Amino acid sequence: MKNVILLLLSVCGMLACTHTPKWELVWEDNFDGAEPDTTIWSRIPRGRPDWQNTQSFDNRCYEMRDGCLILKGIVNDNMDVDTAKYLTGGLWTKDKHAFHRGRIEVRARLHGARGAWPAIWTLPYEIDKYVWPMGGEVDIMERLNYDSIVYQTVHSHYTYTLGIENNPKHGGTASINPEDFNVYGVDFWPDSLVFHVNGKRHFVYPRIETEQEGQFPFDIPQYLLIDMQLGGTWVGPVDSTDLPVEMEVDWVRHYQWK
Repeated sequence: MKNVILLLLSVCGMLACTHTPKWELVWEDNFDGAEPDTTIWSRIPRGRPDWQNTQSFDNRCYEMRDGCLILKGIVNDNMDVDTAKYLTGGLWTKDKHAFHRGRIEVRARLHGARGAWPAIWTLPYEIDKYVWPMGGEVDIMERLNYDSIVYQTVHSHYTYTLGIENNPKHGGTASINPEDFNVYGVDFWPDSLVFHVNGKRHFVYPRIETEQEGQFPFDIPQYLLIDMQLGGTWVGPVDSTDLPVEMEVDWVRHYQWK
């Protein structure tokens, strides 16, 4: 009897130690409130780069509707108040909420317009310590115009300053359903970034052995940006008759591998 009890205890101990690794949700925002959570999100201010030169605090560029965050691109009808021809909405977690390793996913629907350039991406949380491009940039999703594909890309001192974009390849594209919601994601590992759309893996950027500087700066805390943008060198000119245009964000989730 004693031996049976010891055997049972041993089996129970082994079962207790058994653990199947999986992604576990550690943080999410479902945008269910009347306004975005200001302890997490701030509106992105105007800046000089193409991606930022139509960002605006104008309330018309932001809406909470049916459990979604709506970021809009509109024609500016009062250039005495703001000199930009177009105004767009964007949020970031800069100085408020950091993500380190794990999986980031965003479910969003992207309405098309000529010159529309919605994006979901990350930058180093300690932005003053890691001046671009030394700390890298991770583009989880960029879409142009009415495209049925999105771009998923990394940028760094290695890819941008040194111009080494194909050793390893620094970006890829993935098909989307342009009329519906899609889930855009990236997994941050110490040795790689794994990009996916709707749960399907499309592109991996690995850490490699190289004597060149700054090939994989991405294993550091990140902040998240979600923004609509209109116009720019890459996307091209805007057709104002296509406006307003919207980017609907259903949720943002952060998982850790447990």
